[in-house]
Amino acid sequence: MSPEKQIPLAKGHWLYGSLKEMNKDILSYTSEQRKLLGDIFYVDVFVFKVIVITKPDYIRHVLQENNKNYVKSFSYEVLKLFLGNGLLTSEGDFWRKQRRLAQPAFHKEKLIEITRQMSRSAEALAAKLEDVKQHNKEIDITEYMNEVTLDIVAAALFSTNVSDKMEVIRNSLTVANEFAISRIKHPIAWPLWMPVKANREFRKAGLELDSVIYNFIESRRKEKEKPNDLLSMLMDAVDEETGECMSDLQLRDECMTIFLAGHETTSLALSWFWMLMEQNPEEEQKLCNELKIVLDGRTPGFADIPRLKYTKQLIEETMRLYPPAWTIGRKSLAADDIDGYKISPAQNMMLMTYHVHRHPDYWEEPDRFNPERFSDENAKNIKKFAYFPFGGGPRLCIGNSFAMMEMQIVIATLAQRFKFRRTETHEIEKDPLVTMRPKGGIKMNIE
Repeated sequence: MSPEKQIPLAKGHWLYGSLKEMNKDILSYTSEQRKLLGDIFYVDVFVFKVIVITKPDYIRHVLQENNKNYVKSFSYEVLKLFLGNGLLTSEGDFWRKQRRLAQPAFHKEKLIEITRQMSRSAEALAAKLEDVKQHNKEIDITEYMNEVTLDIVAAALFSTNVSDKMEVIRNSLTVANEFAISRIKHPIAWPLWMPVKANREFRKAGLELDSVIYNFIESRRKEKEKPNDLLSMLMDAVDEETGECMSDLQLRDECMTIFLAGHETTSLALSWFWMLMEQNPEEEQKLCNELKIVLDGRTPGFADIPRLKYTKQLIEETMRLYPPAWTIGRKSLAADDIDGYKISPAQNMMLMTYHVHRHPDYWEEPDRFNPERFSDENAKNIKKFAYFPFGGGPRLCIGNSFAMMEMQIVIATLAQRFKFRRTETHEIEKDPLVTMRPKGGIKMNIE
């Protein structure tokens, strides 16, 4: 064990600590404190002290080497209010059982049929954008990326067109997401049972989402021939150790988690991607060259994924600069030691993906867009946990392959037909909520 070292504390107000600065601009504030205090420090956020970590070795310790000592932090308890006890929020033996049950549904060979739906959804979006282009209308690219990823995840889950329910799903997810954001930013809030407006709207959104998902589960149980989608795979999964299948409640929680986590983060990565393409015309041209060689105008499919190498590098570099999951929250169960720093039991911490991805100790010219970092040759030299957009360790995102394939197919479909050009010149402000959104969206014209 290393000799004990003191974790420095960021200076703050005598009563509410750094709460004001954290709420105003958490990324800039924690970046400044990292430069002043180093790669591990406390911030006092009024109710409790939080440890901020920006060093890959320390993050590896928490997520991998001693992962059993760490559970999800306070923010995930808020998400659990509407996600339930799915893979994103559950812990311990229950999480391990659910992970075993769900894992086969996300194996690459199981995703072949789902990629066909990804291509169909991307083609449908391309047709819609062609119509918009004819009318020379400005668009918010984030809305269209949200639409296509939600369409893909709904079809992947239920193998059916849910367009008649899409508005309810989209609105309810937005209400639930904003409710969670508000609770995380303002931990002292009205109890959930109080009939205030925010609570009423949240409960209504939850009931509407439950109705949609439980109806699908009930209908699927009655079907004799089940489609090869994620819901069927989850329903048919049997725990090898116990022989148990998922209950309707467990299925609901996993479907809700896939709905939210399966479209929100991917749609944001795609949105940031198109902004970066406009800013980097040389890389955009290299993308077009690859698509011409690999696809020559046709719609991409599963077999094309390994050949879209530069497309994948562009996506990886986008998620380095703009990781949708910009931080990972953890809480210690028991006391621990990280490189001589004493960690108390029940200590909340933030593993700052965004800062590690732009850390000058691990990335040359860290703020520059350079997809060559992820070429086969250069990727070997990236330090472990200096890049972790999907998390790491046993709780690595189960849908990472799904998301990467989805982004490659959507990009390859659209980039063969369109270029997107921003209509505003100001820098897009990052809005780090549950995920890192572009504040005010990204307004673009279609060429």
